[in-house]
Amino acid sequence: NNKKRYFIMKSEKSWLVALLLCFFLGGFGIHSFYAGKTTNGIIQLLTGGGCGIWGLIDLVVSLLKKYTDKDGNIICAD
Repeated sequence: NNKKRYFIMKSEKSWLVALLLCFFLGGFGIHSFYAGKTTNGIIQLLTGGGCGIWGLIDLVVSLLKKYTDKDGNIICAD
């Protein structure tokens, strides 16, 4: 039997908080700091969220409940 099992770990971070931070402060990377992604947060802060594009992408990823924390655990509402 060659079936691989994958387990998705759920983050302890709040999906709603991450989503709201991304929506209102995405250009500053505050949601990345919240998720523990300090390097991404600093880069987003210095580039204005990649001129808004990076923040928009993170917003869509958050809405799809695929945004992860620093450990790769999914930040989801469930």
